[in-house]
Amino acid sequence: MPLLSRRQFLQATTGAAAIGALPCAAVAEDYPSRPIRLVIPYAAGGSGDQIGRPWAERITSLLGPAYVENIGGAGGALGCAAVGQSAPDGYSLLLGNGSTQVIVPLTLANPPYDSVRDFQAIYRLITSALAFVVVPSLPVDNLQQLIAYAKANPGKLSYGTPGTGTGNHLVGEMFKQQSGAMDIVHVPYRGMGPATNDLIGGQITMMIAVISGPLLQLHQAGTLRILAVTSASRVSGAPGIPTAIESGMPDLRYAGWFGLFAPKATPARIVERIASATGIAMADPILQKNYRSQGMEPDLGSNPAKFERLVEDELKALAPVIKAIGLDRS
Repeated sequence: MPLLSRRQFLQATTGAAAIGALPCAAVAEDYPSRPIRLVIPYAAGGSGDQIGRPWAERITSLLGPAYVENIGGAGGALGCAAVGQSAPDGYSLLLGNGSTQVIVPLTLANPPYDSVRDFQAIYRLITSALAFVVVPSLPVDNLQQLIAYAKANPGKLSYGTPGTGTGNHLVGEMFKQQSGAMDIVHVPYRGMGPATNDLIGGQITMMIAVISGPLLQLHQAGTLRILAVTSASRVSGAPGIPTAIESGMPDLRYAGWFGLFAPKATPARIVERIASATGIAMADPILQKNYRSQGMEPDLGSNPAKFERLVEDELKALAPVIKAIGLDRS
């Protein structure tokens, strides 16, 4: 089912059959009574779209109309702030990730939101790896060659990310620290879509991006070259691409994720309703295949409590790492 335009969604109403598709023991009978907005805090065309839009398509048959709105900028902070300041009624949701909910709050001097105080975790949708991507004209085929080239050509390499303080940025600085190639210049964007376009156009020489279907297609076509991924093992959707660990960097590992969040005061019955519907959606083999084909692993056992603990644990675990490489806000 194709996604409708925002205008069509705003004109739509939720059918009684859609509401009745789920158990109603602990949910409000009148939710949802209008379309649900899913904010992706990055510019259109990036990995957020490859995750959020399939969810919105599938959830429409379970909860009723849902539409996507891209609000990019400040490493995802603008979109997050927009949702955090929305009414806590279940009609404005956020597609957050480890960058927006963990790293950005730890790195910005004056973050516009607190990920624990301002947001309620609902369901982690997928886990993913980040990829080191270069232009084909760069004479390197692996991370060790990239390190050697960077050291031999100080200041000539630049890497794009979806913003300062994102997980992509953290991985880039970890790479520089661990390799000793300190002269690679960071270039922040409003999202990976614009960064990818600039990489293809030659405005930057490399980027660190979430593995996605479109990125793998560009790699397979030879338009861009993926050197390595940050997961502990090779991703199922791209088994030919080595990990950074295999590439001689045993401490360069980062597991990304994307999931659903609501404003903190959203009623528990609505949070549970969305989580329950999402659990049904994630059990769909078609949606699972969609995510796995893009190198992502769907989470089939998430829930609000488990997801909330994950965010809190990562905040505690990454704070000292961020401080050690100089990205902390202090």
